[in-house]
Amino acid sequence: MLIGEVARRSGVSARMLRHYESLGLVRPSGRTGSGYREYSGEDIRRVFHIESLRSLGLSLREIGRALDDPGFTPSALVDDLIRQTRERLAAETELLTRLRRIDAAEPADWEDVLQVVALLQALGSKSADARQRAALSSADEVPVPVEALVEAALRETEPNVAGALRWALARSGDGAPALLAEGLAAPVAAVRERAVRSLAELPGEEADARLRDALANPDVAVRGYAALALGTRGVADVFPTLIDMIVDGRNDTDAADALSVLASDTATADRIATCLVDRLARDTTEAPARGRLTQALADIPGTTASRALVELSQDGDRAVALTATYLLRLRDAR
Repeated sequence: MLIGEVARRSGVSARMLRHYESLGLVRPSGRTGSGYREYSGEDIRRVFHIESLRSLGLSLREIGRALDDPGFTPSALVDDLIRQTRERLAAETELLTRLRRIDAAEPADWEDVLQVVALLQALGSKSADARQRAALSSADEVPVPVEALVEAALRETEPNVAGALRWALARSGDGAPALLAEGLAAPVAAVRERAVRSLAELPGEEADARLRDALANPDVAVRGYAALALGTRGVADVFPTLIDMIVDGRNDTDAADALSVLASDTATADRIATCLVDRLARDTTEAPARGRLTQALADIPGTTASRALVELSQDGDRAVALTATYLLRLRDAR
């Protein structure tokens, strides 16, 4: 079969077939009487083998080794191809993400594009100062896309930078609550905590709804941060979770402060006081927890809390009795 016919049937151009011949990959087995290249059936099969291996990403040199070396084993080469392909896909995915974020910033000109690129690079810098400056400057005329801020906030370990990123997210507009809510399901506990702490600083009804959903999260730390945020926003039905935090000694001071905010409503104050007294009366409540629960009654107004403190001033636990007595004196002084 002549080279033109081979090219037509195989889809490999005559020019490429000549290139393969120059490299010694496939040589026509014969010549016609006029000196034209003539390919045998075996030659054509080799052309198809070459094209198949090229489709896997092998170089022509590697293809030559694979076809001509009887001792050649493909496993190591295939493993290397898998590694290279993964690296290439990761690089392409990163580029696609960067382009999408630049597009989301809606740049007006190339100066805006360069500014967004610089901010994105700064957010990924090894320097904490550079990351913090990028977060604080993200509210400028060309803001950083919210996806980039969320990604940075979920991976940030330096407290000051994390605070700056949460500040930036609170001013980033729509989109942040949903993205941060996805972080609540992350496999790493630290990422879940960063997500809920960032969500807690977002304003608006959507953020409140996401925090309510977080109250059912299997991670106790996530539930706690969500309850604290909602409690300070006046969501009364989180007080049982806040009391659980006081009993367990998890952010108990913050939980007591959130209870005092909720207790500004008289009916809610009575419900909180009743629940605190109930937990104090349980046999399973240990001494340190009873002390924290007694202290939590300090900022709960109303007769229910006052009566509870009077009874606790006679408690068999001396520490609880002394704390209740002291708190009663403070209430009388007010």
